[in-house]
Amino acid sequence: MSHGDATRSRWTAARVTHNMLNPFEQGDTIGVRIANVQGRAVTFVDGAAVDIAEASEGRFGPAPQQVWEQWEAVAEWGRSIDAQGGGPLPAEVGAPVPRPRQAFGIGLNYADHAAEAGRETPELPMVFSKFPSCIVGQDTTVRVVECTDWEIELVVVIGRRASEVPPGEGWSYVAGLTIGQDLSDRDLQIAGRQLSMGKSRPGFGPTGPWVVSVDELPDPDDLALSCEVGGEVLQSGRTRNMVHGVGALVEFLAGSVDLLPGDLIFTGTPEGVGHTRKPVRYLAAGTTLISNIEGIGTLRTRLG
Repeated sequence: MSHGDATRSRWTAARVTHNMLNPFEQGDTIGVRIANVQGRAVTFVDGAAVDIAEASEGRFGPAPQQVWEQWEAVAEWGRSIDAQGGGPLPAEVGAPVPRPRQAFGIGLNYADHAAEAGRETPELPMVFSKFPSCIVGQDTTVRVVECTDWEIELVVVIGRRASEVPPGEGWSYVAGLTIGQDLSDRDLQIAGRQLSMGKSRPGFGPTGPWVVSVDELPDPDDLALSCEVGGEVLQSGRTRNMVHGVGALVEFLAGSVDLLPGDLIFTGTPEGVGHTRKPVRYLAAGTTLISNIEGIGTLRTRLG
């Protein structure tokens, strides 16, 4: 059996987990949200932001990125102080995972988006990189180029090291979910044939406003997502329509690379991007891109 055949064989087994009950719904309650406020990790108790380093009396450090290295311990501590839900956030909110070691993108992961692009739905997940330097947070002003396109996406945050994950266990490696925009320079991506470069210009990976633990969501495999500019809805879909679901994506990626705590997976976008419209349409400076995902919240990205 060739390497490619072996990969397809493993993937055929993994894909059946797409609609399986996720492990967090079987009694493993976490119930915390994590945000990055002025460079410090916070969670929420009774609707108020709580500084994790201060409230834990130094057990955990202040840096948001450190949370994911110690996710299971942070989650257990969060339960002990009844951390759950969200609350008001101040103006200075950074990316909840500001410097992931790896950030993956998944192309054509919704059949309707593949169709509008005139492409076949990939048999295996189409994986590319978003370089971590592009990751920014809420209300960041991102400088657009001539062909900047939008892509609303559910973003997965890995909570523990994952390698060769057995079928059906992908969700158990997920710390939580956040909102992302896979902003894309279509000229560099398509004409220049530089997929990862075209998706990694400075600020082209907005995420936030926080990470929501999976147990807060009644059905994390079926969330409404949309984005809009100036009140006009540009995209609207549901994550249940992913070709390869979250659990299966974790299993597929971990079959070839080690996933590390704090790694991000941009899981793909539904139909409605600007490049496939007639005439084509791109984002303009001076506007604000609003991205929404059910149960998570709203991510605002200012365009300059």
